[in-house]
Amino acid sequence: DDQIERERVSQHLAGGCCALAAIYLMGKFYVANAGDSRAIIIRNGEIIPMSREFTPETERQRLQFLAFLKPELLGKEFTHLEFPRRIQPKELGKKMLYRDQNMNGWAYKKIEEDDLKFPLIYGEGKKARVMATIGVTRGLGDHDLKVFSSNIHIKPFLSCFPEVRVYDLTQYEHCPDDVLVLGTDGLWDVTNDKEVAGVVMEVLTSYEPNDPCRYTMVAQELVVRSRGMLKERGWRLANDKLGSGDDISVFVIPLGGPGNYT
Repeated sequence: DDQIERERVSQHLAGGCCALAAIYLMGKFYVANAGDSRAIIIRNGEIIPMSREFTPETERQRLQFLAFLKPELLGKEFTHLEFPRRIQPKELGKKMLYRDQNMNGWAYKKIEEDDLKFPLIYGEGKKARVMATIGVTRGLGDHDLKVFSSNIHIKPFLSCFPEVRVYDLTQYEHCPDDVLVLGTDGLWDVTNDKEVAGVVMEVLTSYEPNDPCRYTMVAQELVVRSRGMLKERGWRLANDKLGSGDDISVFVIPLGGPGNYT
């Protein structure tokens, strides 16, 4: 992240990206995630999460705490408090549910002038945004990203530090059907863990255990199914729901070789 900042002018690096890395060292997989990509292990049909997405919703308290400590980052245009909906001027003096950086649940407070400011985090699910600008809260770059039509920088709220999870391969016997799946949010926006595991099992069983292309074919099938087919009403999945409109990258990494197959 520091290197991107140093080179952003010379290398024309104006944007940013998420990062998901898997490293194998001395019998263990280390999976590091900074962003909204996802990794899962599928072992004997069981799904083992190896990451979690970092979004305005999942990191609400961290973002609110930073805004509470450094209110100048909000540029006098945003409030770090969260409300169930936008507050209207006519509601001044009335009581409304809210929560701050220390709260998991909700409480009531009397609405004041500052509460009319735009919330630091607004929207739900994939539509949630930090300062109405960005929907992911960890990653690399975006040093020059600002709130639209303002001089407020978003970068202080974006963390480049990943969460790391460790999986010890020596603790289990793995067969060729046990895999680690890494995918960008374009995959997971339209497909859940169980559906991905189903595709993995379906494709793998159609190839011999020692066929090296079987894992590539799984990755390809996951991409194709998430994109869908181009129809009159756009890209559609098999269930006629909208296909993924985001980039889709998938890696399928075997955890056991043919010699482990039983």
